[in-house]
Amino acid sequence: MIAGTARGIALRAPAAGTRPLGDRVKQTLFAILERELRGRRFLDLFAGSGAGGIEALSRGAAAAIFVERDRDAIAVIEHNLAATHLEDRGWVVRADALGWLEREGHTAGPFAAILVDPPYDRPDELTRALQRIANAGRGAILEPDGVIVAKHFWKSSAPEVPLLRSVRQERFGETMLTFQRWADEEDG
Repeated sequence: MIAGTARGIALRAPAAGTRPLGDRVKQTLFAILERELRGRRFLDLFAGSGAGGIEALSRGAAAAIFVERDRDAIAVIEHNLAATHLEDRGWVVRADALGWLEREGHTAGPFAAILVDPPYDRPDELTRALQRIANAGRGAILEPDGVIVAKHFWKSSAPEVPLLRSVRQERFGETMLTFQRWADEEDG
């Protein structure tokens, strides 16, 4: 962990095929989001190791939901939550992220911040996740003043989705973070 109550605790990573958030990426991401997260809810889609949601909890998020379909990754998230003593504020859901957004997302939300981190070789899943969040409407999955962070390959542009607009981008090697808000909200 980079900062907060779980600072200095090393997290496990799932087997090959996942790209855990690197320390530099986490540091920048949560320096930007930390103020907005305090006492609010965080959603970690395509959660992998759970590093995003665990960092959010460590920095003061009230709760985090981790959505991941891989059984081995779920075990890693559960281990990491226990190791950081944050399991009382983190809920792990074994499900396909897109299906979960469609079925449970609107009843589980709204969230102040959502990290969408599908595999780089499946950019269509990023587009579909953003569309489902936007189509659910303001305040259903994403709070009216909430932010989505789309993690994607730097050579791929973040999808343009009606109702959302990009407000910031940060690049780290091959990784790009694109911050999106509701189209008619002021920059935050």
